[in-house]
Amino acid sequence: MPELRRDPIVGRWVIISTERGGRPQDVSMPSAPLPSASMCPFCPGQERLTPKEILAYRPHASEPDSPNWTVRVIPNKFPALHVEGDMGREGLGLYDRMNGIGAHEVIIETPNHKEHLADLPAKRVEDVLWAYRDRILDLKKDLRLRYILIFKNQGATAGATLEHSHSQLIALPVVPTSVLEEIDGCRQHFQQKERCIYCDILRQESSEGTRVVLENPEFVCVTPYAPRFPFEMWILPKRHAGYFEECQRAQFEFLAPMLGEALRRMDAVLARPAYNFILHSSPLHEKTGDYYHWHIEIIPKLTQVAGFEWGTGFYINPVSPEEAAKALRDAEI
Repeated sequence: MPELRRDPIVGRWVIISTERGGRPQDVSMPSAPLPSASMCPFCPGQERLTPKEILAYRPHASEPDSPNWTVRVIPNKFPALHVEGDMGREGLGLYDRMNGIGAHEVIIETPNHKEHLADLPAKRVEDVLWAYRDRILDLKKDLRLRYILIFKNQGATAGATLEHSHSQLIALPVVPTSVLEEIDGCRQHFQQKERCIYCDILRQESSEGTRVVLENPEFVCVTPYAPRFPFEMWILPKRHAGYFEECQRAQFEFLAPMLGEALRRMDAVLARPAYNFILHSSPLHEKTGDYYHWHIEIIPKLTQVAGFEWGTGFYINPVSPEEAAKALRDAEI
C-alpha cells in the first residue's frame, strides 16, 4: 500500500510508493533505441498486457479489452495510489500520514504507436477530452477523493517512460499545495474586487494582444505574463468556469482544435520538444467555482530546474513571453 506523508513545515503532502520503482523504462535515456510497436503494451492487439480497461471508445461494437478502439483508459499497472482500502489517517508524534488511497489511470490517446496528440485531427482530440471528463465524473462519486489532476508527460525528459502517446489521471485524497496556493490567490482577488482573476487576465491579454497565441469564440491561448519556463502556454475558457468536467459539447468542439494547434505551433518552433501538459480544475467537493477558473498549462522542457530554483522558488526564464508568443503566432504549421 502506498503512503501519503505530510511535511509539517509547509504542509506539502508526498506519496511514498516503492512499487513504482518496478516500472518499465523504454525511454529512460534519450539515446536508447525504442522498442518496436509489437512490444508496446498500449498498442492494439496487446490488450492482454495491460490491466482490464475502465473505459474505451469504439467506433464499432467490439468486446472489452480487444482491438478496434480509438481511446482506451486503463488502471496504471504501477499505480502511485490504490482505490481499495481505508484512509487510515493517523498522527505519528509531530507527523501526519494516511494510506495511499486514490486512483491512478492511463488514457491511451491513440491506437497508432507513432502518433502524437499534436498529430490527431480535432475530432480525435475531442474524444480524449471526453475521456477526461467521463473519468472525472465517475471518480467524483467517491467522496474520499478531493482532487483530480490530469497530466501528460511527452518525451523522456518530461518524465515519460513509454513512447506510445498517453496521458494520466491521478485522484488524490488531499488538495495539492500548489493548487491551494492558486485557489488562495484567486480567493483574495475575488474578495477584494468581486471578480475572477483569470477573467481579468483574459480581458487584459485580449486587449493587449502581445501574449495571445490563439483565440476562438470559446478559448484563448496565451503565454502568461510571468512564465516559469520558456514558451510556457496557458489555455483558458473565455466563459468563467471552475470545473472542467462541466464542459459541454460546444466547448470541446472549440477546445480540441485549439489544443492541437497550440501543440503543433510549439512543435514547429521548438522542433517537437518534450513537454508537460497539466489540467488544473477546482477541487471535487469544495465550492471554489465562483472565483477559480479551470485551465490547461503546457510546459516545454527546455531548461532544468536547479539549485537556485529549488532553494528560492524563483524561476529564471531566458525567453520573454512576448517573444515566445510572437514566435508561436508566426510559426508555419
